[in-house]
Amino acid sequence: MSEPPLPLEICRLRPDDVPVVASLHVAAFRERVEHSLERAADSLREELARPWAQVWVATRGAEVLGSIVLWVVADEVHVLDVATHPEARRQGIGRALVAQAIRVAREHAARTLYLEVRRSNEAAIALYQAAGFTLAGVRRRYYPDDEDALDMSLALAGS
Repeated sequence: MSEPPLPLEICRLRPDDVPVVASLHVAAFRERVEHSLERAADSLREELARPWAQVWVATRGAEVLGSIVLWVVADEVHVLDVATHPEARRQGIGRALVAQAIRVAREHAARTLYLEVRRSNEAAIALYQAAGFTLAGVRRRYYPDDEDALDMSLALAGS
């Protein structure tokens, strides 16, 4: 009889965990961006230094499966990055991270969550729509490879 899988846990990024989360970012975004491990780690350290930034990590046991970078600014929360390890996609990790972003927004009495997503990223768009995000606009040629970004937002009732 096999043991049940460990539960998914979401916690704040700790400075000691930057190298492993940077490795996750390189794996998650490798098909789109030339990320070096050093550059990804530097970017995460910069986020940790910003008082308005939060980085959350999804783990199962000792395994890092995903992360989300948020900026809490005034009455808004901006989702900058959602990364899921390629081998762990379609397992609810992105959904759990987006739910964490919504919790953070509510805790900070934010009125709206915002994010950009590649027009071609159908799985992410479906995830965000399932969480209640709607299309707010299009940013033409937003990404370095000239792909458009869809601006999406989620209005929070009662905030």
